[in-house]
Amino acid sequence: HEAEAYPGPSLIIAYSPCIAHGFDLKDNHLHQQLAVDSGHWPLFRYNPQQAASGKNPLRLDSKPPSIPYRKFVETEIRFSMLWRTHPDQAEKFLEQSQREVLHRYQYYEQLANLKWDKNGDLEPPHRKLKAAEKNAASEKTTEQTS
Repeated sequence: HEAEAYPGPSLIIAYSPCIAHGFDLKDNHLHQQLAVDSGHWPLFRYNPQQAASGKNPLRLDSKPPSIPYRKFVETEIRFSMLWRTHPDQAEKFLEQSQREVLHRYQYYEQLANLKWDKNGDLEPPHRKLKAAEKNAASEKTTEQTS
């Protein structure tokens, strides 16, 4: 409903596995849930209209990853082939991916929890912070050269 109600272009990006992933597609909904629960596919939405009313436009709908990333990747042939051909590299990639899904979730969570300007300012807080830091550094440089 939210995407339809937006008075402009809306983009919906969905996780849609195919038969090449190696599981019975009648269980697609279960596989999608694994993707979300493992952090592979976090659910969020961004509605710019929220900013105009002083609310953060980013809403994180997913809970933190609740299952190991391994549980998700072990269900797909595209990943299991790597374990058969290069098991050491596959383990390294899995460890890296586990760290990345946790980091990504924490990052999205931070962005979704940023306070938004009550005046309906559309400039995102992280850009305001960078601009303030840049201005402070510029002022410091000016003071030092004076």
